[in-house]
Amino acid sequence: MRVSGVAVVPIAALLIALAGAGSDAPAAGAIPDSDCLMCHEDKTLAKTNAVGGVVSLYVDVAKLRASSHRTNTCAACHSDLTDKHPDDNVPAQPVNCSACHPRQYESYGASVHGLALKAGDAAAPTCRDCHDSHAVLPPSNPASPLHFSRLAQTCGACHEQAAADVQASVHGKASAAGEQEAATCIDCHSEHRIEQLRTNATLRVSAEICSRCHDSERINTKFNLPQDRVKTFFESYHGLASQYGSTLAANCASCHGYHRVLPSADPRSTINPRNLVQTCGKCHPGATEKFAAGKIHVDAGVAAAPDTGARVNYWVRRVYLVLIFGTIGFMLLHNGLLYLKKVLLRYRSLERPILRMDLGQRWQHLLLLTSFIVLAVTGFALKFPESWIGVLLGSNETFRRWIHRVAGVLMIGLGLYHVFYLLLTRQGRQLLKDLLPAKKDAADLAGSARYLAGLAPERPKIGRFGYSEKMEYWAVVWGSMIMGATGLLIWLKMEVTQFLPRWAVDVATTIHYYEAILACLAILVWHFYHVIFDPDVYPLNFACWDGKVSEHWIEEEHPLDPSVQLLETAAGAEVGAPPAPLEPKPDADLPRAPAELPPRR
Repeated sequence: MRVSGVAVVPIAALLIALAGAGSDAPAAGAIPDSDCLMCHEDKTLAKTNAVGGVVSLYVDVAKLRASSHRTNTCAACHSDLTDKHPDDNVPAQPVNCSACHPRQYESYGASVHGLALKAGDAAAPTCRDCHDSHAVLPPSNPASPLHFSRLAQTCGACHEQAAADVQASVHGKASAAGEQEAATCIDCHSEHRIEQLRTNATLRVSAEICSRCHDSERINTKFNLPQDRVKTFFESYHGLASQYGSTLAANCASCHGYHRVLPSADPRSTINPRNLVQTCGKCHPGATEKFAAGKIHVDAGVAAAPDTGARVNYWVRRVYLVLIFGTIGFMLLHNGLLYLKKVLLRYRSLERPILRMDLGQRWQHLLLLTSFIVLAVTGFALKFPESWIGVLLGSNETFRRWIHRVAGVLMIGLGLYHVFYLLLTRQGRQLLKDLLPAKKDAADLAGSARYLAGLAPERPKIGRFGYSEKMEYWAVVWGSMIMGATGLLIWLKMEVTQFLPRWAVDVATTIHYYEAILACLAILVWHFYHVIFDPDVYPLNFACWDGKVSEHWIEEEHPLDPSVQLLETAAGAEVGAPPAPLEPKPDADLPRAPAELPPRR
């Protein structure tokens, strides 16, 4: 029986969506499979499409029952048909696969195939063209058109030349030999969201497509491939240029080819020595044999290089490394010692009679400084193990984690000690009193803003501690509490999740990370300016070492400090006192007359 005169609409996902019903028994009112097969088991059943082509409507029941959709019914996918079909002369509509496969259908809609179909291209491939119609099999089945060994043939139904090139390539031959790791069409072009890689893919081809396999130690070891091809490419001019946004720089496919990838020993290969001039000439007009003889994948750190140029390059690199480390190392040592001498000379030459920090406070500051630095370094090394900080601390993550925890416990212990210091010692109680926020701080902040903006002739007068010191002190208190609490929550996550949900640990991790960034930046921008980069104290406010500051500094920065009043009182008392008698300088300090010249003879 033949149905003629009916225009064919692409069956698109004819039986991909057969996954809908999931039952052999039809639902109430649905057409039973037996009614459908009364006609569609006829091998001669066919129809003519709009261009006169004959389309078979035969359904192979054996293949249908062996397919992935064997538990589905015909009506589950062809839900648009009624029990009057085909007498009503209403042709079956394309099956909507999205009913059961929404994610795959969405990806397909964004692919070059799906976009072509939306644009009205009736020849654009649909689900049926790749998955078959009724004989839908999983890709793991060797009989499936999507099995890795048959993918090139399946894609070749539309892309005949590309498929032939792939089958002749190292990838195609490996697939034919049963190697599942071999790259197939969907490994490069994606599975449902089929992508065209020739457009704006300079970096992507190398970074995401080829690197996916050629940066794999397992694959490189199994197939005896070089381990450094991805690394050395991205260290080359082409790799660096593509990483920095060049759309013209060569990628892997520019030299090795897109589909017909062949080994360099093959005379047809684009990287065969006889073809290199032509390959390089595509981007470098006028390329010569000497130009093409240059290596792209050059590892300058390998001594046993295969050619003379690479060996020369290796030894030049070694000589320069020795020269760089020797020269710069000498400069650093020389200037470091000179800097240290000058800092010590300045330290000894400054008159700093005012005690700003007592011994106990200096010890607390030293322990806080040490634990903070260790926490910052080890914390970011744990967060970014591939960074230079992580590499510097070695590859032992357990070591980094425990050093971080020990430093955290030290900071928490120091915080608890500081609380007792504030409450139980006279110096601590006075320190707390002086650091409590006051109304004057707001006025001082406003006055400083006017002074810094050039609207006031002088700065406001500050007491022992101003708004800047108070802000920093209470920020440290707040940050220590936050970091300590979240750190313990992350550390003891198994115990904590006995009574808190797991997401609480995730939130604590986020808080811990961003609070660490905030603390480090605050120390660098705020604290380091006041104790290092301020011109009045550079290269360092030595109060952190011996607790003392100069009269000039205390009068300039904290004119209302009680120490300044004591200085003024002492200076007033000295004004009324008789001047001290001048003592003659020792002979060693007096200028000497030049020695007499000996008489001429």
